[in-house]
This record gives sequence, structure tokens and C-alpha cells, in this order.
Amino acid sequence: MSDSTTPTTPARTVDASLRQYTNLIYALHALAVLIGVLTHARITHTFIFGVPSLVAVIMNYVRRKDAEGTAFAPHFRWQIRTFWFAVLWYFIIVILSLPLMLALIGFITLRLGLALLAVWVVYRLVRGWLALRDGKPLPSMGTP
Repeated sequence: MSDSTTPTTPARTVDASLRQYTNLIYALHALAVLIGVLTHARITHTFIFGVPSLVAVIMNYVRRKDAEGTAFAPHFRWQIRTFWFAVLWYFIIVILSLPLMLALIGFITLRLGLALLAVWVVYRLVRGWLALRDGKPLPSMGTP
């Protein structure tokens, strides 16, 4: 008789501090958004160019390997993608709005575009942070 058991791969142990680390990254991004709300700056500007968000995205890259294969990996991807897509859309909005400013409509498209981008950033932060708190999965879109 042959043994039909298959070798199991050992479950990867997760560093307990990784959850706190992931929460800290969300908190830093949220701080950048809060600074945009409470000051004369815009949410999109403080999220993309603010020190808290820049520190957060660097922190994402520093411990991204530690999160691989854990429940926190999707959060790291989510946070990194949120930052870089915000940067991409910010520059697209600005580049498309600048020539339109000659016809004065560019001022409207710029404000509207940046406002919509701010709503998207806030949505992504809230959705990701709540999913982390509740232990729910985030949508998977492949590797960043």
C-alpha cells in the first residue's frame, strides 16, 4: 500500500509587527489627506508630495518582501498602487488642463479633476484600512 499523504508546505509565520506596520502606513497616508483638508493645500497635493505619504510609500517598499505570502501583501499592493495611480492621474489632469486654461475652461477641469482624484484617494484609503481592520481581502489585480 502506498501512502497517499502529500507533503504540506509549512504555513508562513507572520511577524506580529507587520499588522501594526501596515496600519502605520495607512495612518501616514491618512495624515497626508488630513493635512490637505485642514490647510490651504489640496488633498491630492499633500497625498502625492507630502512627507507623510512619501515616507509611507518608502516604508511599503522596504517591507514589501516581508509581506509576501501573508494576508498583508494585498494591502501593500493596494497602498503602492493607490500612491502611483494618484501620481499618474494627477499629472494627466494637470497636463490636459493646462492648455485649456487659455480658454478658461482649464481652471474648471483642473479643479474638478483634482477633486475627483481626492475622492478616489480617500475611498481607497478608507476601503483598504477598513478591510485591514476587519480582516477582509482586497481585490487582487496581479503584482504591482
